[in-house]
Amino acid sequence: MASTLLLALVFVIDVIAFGLAVAAEQRRSTATIENNGRESYCVYDRDIATGLGVGSLLLLVLSQTIIMVASRCLCCGKAMKPSGSRAWAIVLFITCWVFFLIAEICLLAGSVQNAYHTKYRNLLNNPPTCATLRKGVFGAGAAFVFLTAIVSELYYVSYSKASEDKATYGRDTGIRMGNL
Repeated sequence: MASTLLLALVFVIDVIAFGLAVAAEQRRSTATIENNGRESYCVYDRDIATGLGVGSLLLLVLSQTIIMVASRCLCCGKAMKPSGSRAWAIVLFITCWVFFLIAEICLLAGSVQNAYHTKYRNLLNNPPTCATLRKGVFGAGAAFVFLTAIVSELYYVSYSKASEDKATYGRDTGIRMGNL
């Protein structure tokens, strides 16, 4: 049976990562154009969203690492008996990694873009363009953190159920090397 303690630990880490990603979306940097008489320049507010995004990214990596170490990354453990649980474990393993990579890309790109501040000053009459992060990047990361949390826990439960039933090799195992 799947370890309830491990599932609870991963759930708490994932909830914190989700909360940090949502907070990063709410605290994105904004810019205003200031004018001191002869030149215009961009003034950015505090940059807390970058730290929140990186924190969410690191917690998601920790959560994924715990699940993959506990399940031996599906490929390094003992053989599992062919069953529906094994099939689900394989499908959820692939889905978990796809969602994880999308979440990490969104959080990393959002953190990098949010930290970017233009140093552009304009001496002409045209106001400068102030680069800011588009709305929804951290939100997409938060959504994929949530999906990764669900799928990784389902993967671990399916893996645990499939690994309880050990493969028996009392019957014909297929092609033997002696036949070649």
